[in-house]
Amino acid sequence: MYLIADSGSTKCDWMLLKDNKEVEAFSTMGFNPFFHNETVISTAIKDNTELTKYADEVKFIFLYSAGCSSKELKLVVERGLKQVFTKANIYVDHDLVGAAYSTYSGQPGITCIIGTGSNSCFFDGQNVTEEVPALGYILGDEGSGSYFGKKLLSDYLYKKLPVEINLWLQDELKLTKKEILENVYMKPHANVYLASFMKIYATFKENLYVKNTVAAGMNHFLMNHVCCFANYNAVPVHFIGSIAFHFEDILRDESKKLGIEVGNIIKKPIDGLVDYHLKYLIK
Repeated sequence: MYLIADSGSTKCDWMLLKDNKEVEAFSTMGFNPFFHNETVISTAIKDNTELTKYADEVKFIFLYSAGCSSKELKLVVERGLKQVFTKANIYVDHDLVGAAYSTYSGQPGITCIIGTGSNSCFFDGQNVTEEVPALGYILGDEGSGSYFGKKLLSDYLYKKLPVEINLWLQDELKLTKKEILENVYMKPHANVYLASFMKIYATFKENLYVKNTVAAGMNHFLMNHVCCFANYNAVPVHFIGSIAFHFEDILRDESKKLGIEVGNIIKKPIDGLVDYHLKYLIK
């Protein structure tokens, strides 16, 4: 049996394969070795008993996770997996590599992740290369859920939001400065907390503030993470992630302004990952 998995900071999607056929899909908490140690990772997997009942039968695992940008960070995730899947050969790599595999259609292209965080790479069919680094939710993550969450909350506290959005945060969510600062500065997983406010953007999707904020954020992402590639307007640019998926119309508009050819826009890469592995990696 094979397990193929794609993990962002919020959620991890798993697909179990037997005899080169999809058998069952699972979901667990997402992993990011910047924020989660091996015990947290193994515990999160064990919480899904439907997945772990196959633990002794799994022989190979391919997992692509946010934050796995170095050998040391990959080992954190690998050790967490090994505590559960003791008999498996384990391969861990960056979620950006998984995204590149998932969107590959036989020709070179740029692949972008715009979800809780954001990043980009170029994949020529053999090698995945980055032009600029991912700086995380404090210094970077342009156009991501955490990026837009920061913008919304700062505008709320600075009293810059439109009345209807301000009242929703104030009356429906009972959101206070104390709660915001505690979650951002004192509690773990601030990036996930910030990204959770994308539901407000979805609720008020037709509001001009939301449209302008998302457009500016998408432009910020494209300028930093797509236009950095010398051939950005000569190859297709693919996008993966919930933010790219749900705000596809704005993303396409901002891409068109910059002469960017949009390729695939996919909410979750797991299906494309399975196809890629079956075609190129699993014999």
